Amino acid sequence: MPKLKTRKAASKRYKITGNDNFLRKHAFKGHLLMKKSNRQKRKLSQVTCVSKRDSNAIKLMLPY
Repeated sequence: MPKLKTRKAASKRYKITGNDNFLRKHAFKGHLLMKKSNRQKRKLSQVTCVSKRDSNAIKLMLPY
């Protein structure tokens, strides 16, 4: 059986934790930051966990 390939885009976006959860960054932090409040930008800088519904698809993209 051949080896499975890792989706490189997914490996750059997600990190796996010890409990098989995936960490991701928030969107909307790339540009147009002048109109966003400091509180909003601070919240967007934090890392959060991926929802359970999306984690099944990410497991297929990151087999190892």
